[in-house]
Amino acid sequence: MIPQTGTSVMQFLMKSALFAAALSAGAAGAASLPSAEKPTVVLVHGAFSDGHAWDRVIPLLQAKGLNVVAVQNPLSSLEDDVAKTKRAIQAQTGPVVLVGHSYGGAVISDAGEDERVKALVYVAAFAPSQGQSVSDLSEGYPTPSGFSHLDADRDGYLTLTLEGVAHHLAQDLSQTDAKLLAATQNPTNSANFAAKTSAAAWTSRPSWYVISEQDHMLDTGLQKDLAQKIGARVTTLDASHVPQLSQPRKVADVILAAVEAVAR
Repeated sequence: MIPQTGTSVMQFLMKSALFAAALSAGAAGAASLPSAEKPTVVLVHGAFSDGHAWDRVIPLLQAKGLNVVAVQNPLSSLEDDVAKTKRAIQAQTGPVVLVGHSYGGAVISDAGEDERVKALVYVAAFAPSQGQSVSDLSEGYPTPSGFSHLDADRDGYLTLTLEGVAHHLAQDLSQTDAKLLAATQNPTNSANFAAKTSAAAWTSRPSWYVISEQDHMLDTGLQKDLAQKIGARVTTLDASHVPQLSQPRKVADVILAAVEAVAR
């Protein structure tokens, strides 16, 4: 109840005004907390895979208070995958750190031109220049042993055999994990590897690169050359082609380094 005397009414109004100002200042302060400025991490999987390729990295990033989105690309064409990734980026209201694994590196190179994207992270990934394809990048390098273990259906979609997964894609995972990866593959249109990118976002954004030293799907020498070409900050791991599954904390650390650089 508001007091009835003139002095009490004035004191009440002054206190109310101060209280309202304090609430307003508190709200403004909450909006400016560093956590509100943290970028969203958008994760893009590679061939023969889906968003679950990041299952062991996502909780580590979320534990740091980050919003994380794993794109589910159809792998039906490079154009389709770029469009799907662009939609995921455009759904974000703030800055984005865009991460790509393997073939997903070609996708983020193309889709990463969006102004929301502030940094790129390549995890044992292709990093084509504008107008290049994954196949173009591979010319002149040894053919990785994993490509001897591919099956193609009549429509030209590729999957890896169990042998290919267990001993060439993910040889540093358990047999149980390898069987799960083999069973849950997302078939990949073989034409994706010959498709040309229309952009190279790494030319105008800082980049990080995780090199896998025991990679049987993407030649390690090519990875090193790509990392040098794009001027990336490099982390080298003694890992298979799926370091995000075999060494998720180390991969998460690289992503967090990119996040920290963007958030400054």
